[in-house]
Amino acid sequence: MTVNSQENQAELSIASSDVIPALVSAIATVTIVGVGLSLTMTLLALRLGEQGFSARAIGLNPTAGGFAILAGAAFVPALTRRFNVKHVLFLALLTSGVSLLSFALTNDYWAWLAIRAVLGGALSVLFVTSEYWINAIAPPRHRGFVLGFYMTSLAGGFAVGPGILGFVGTAGAAPFLVATALFALAALPIILWSGKVPEIKSGPPVPVLGFLTAVPVATLAGLLYGAIETASLGLLPVYALRFGLSPETGALFVTLFALGNVIFQFPVGIASDQMDRRKLLLSLAVLGLCGAIALALAGPSHFPLFCVLLVLWGGIVGSLYAVGLAHLGSRFSGLDLASANAAFVMLYSVGMLGGPPIAGLGMDLISSNGLFFSIAAMIVLYLGLVLGRGQGRLAM
Repeated sequence: MTVNSQENQAELSIASSDVIPALVSAIATVTIVGVGLSLTMTLLALRLGEQGFSARAIGLNPTAGGFAILAGAAFVPALTRRFNVKHVLFLALLTSGVSLLSFALTNDYWAWLAIRAVLGGALSVLFVTSEYWINAIAPPRHRGFVLGFYMTSLAGGFAVGPGILGFVGTAGAAPFLVATALFALAALPIILWSGKVPEIKSGPPVPVLGFLTAVPVATLAGLLYGAIETASLGLLPVYALRFGLSPETGALFVTLFALGNVIFQFPVGIASDQMDRRKLLLSLAVLGLCGAIALALAGPSHFPLFCVLLVLWGGIVGSLYAVGLAHLGSRFSGLDLASANAAFVMLYSVGMLGGPPIAGLGMDLISSNGLFFSIAAMIVLYLGLVLGRGQGRLAM
């Protein structure tokens, strides 16, 4: 593994005049994909619910996608080494589009499960490659700002997607055709504005999960964020219901959590350009721990305070992803950076799969506030694993 600030700078070969169009291209592509993806995920859940499937069966569908993302990310370093970044992105977009069209051809549950797995694998390639591209060419002094902008733009895309269903409906093939069209549209920025892309020279394979021990403060932040985000988005509505609140209030809690994520990306990204990102990640974790405990103590009975805390907490824990990516970008380049990004997404996927069951178990064993106490326990574990490496090794 190599350090980005010292080695392999020649591999990027990105002229300064090409950086902005390339960044615009990569971010625009992923944002459009976010619109199509959020539309599709909402649509699938609604269609399965209308067909009378249980919540457990509906939940199994995204789980298939999560496992596929976990598996697919491992192949990205080899793909980017063998083919250029543009070709890998086009392949991922094509596979995603074909998968979306396939949903429109059948209503069979098990067929949808298989298609969802293929789509998840394609999406893992798309997101890892795009994030590698953005990380590789972002100006070092502004990497945090760029990744903060990327996360804000992606969150905006996810917010827009479900709203499109209000115009096209959920019946028939039309919504799947719209989602497919969005994925096709996502290829246009790459064609029109991408300019040059980072070139990866051939080299020996890099063990993806080796980054777990090499840069735990960043890679484990991806795992932690995946667990917190998925548990919060999935269980905040349940938390509201258990306190006797309406489903609409539960949806409001999810919105407030997501709103904080959007608001905080820019200021935290700028802050990460001005300070040691390792210390910032640890600070975010500590603040996230305090926030989880404060939410449990306040509870919905102190409604205004709870809502404000939820926005602040969502922004704090939501910043773990962008800052973790920025830290990897400052440490590695070339094939190492592609592998580091893949490891980050893989661990994020593990968090997605493990977070909701752990938090749900906490709610069943303790109380409704077990949601926040379980998340607090996850953060304590993260801090313990990172700090337990010792002060000398923490320099990673």
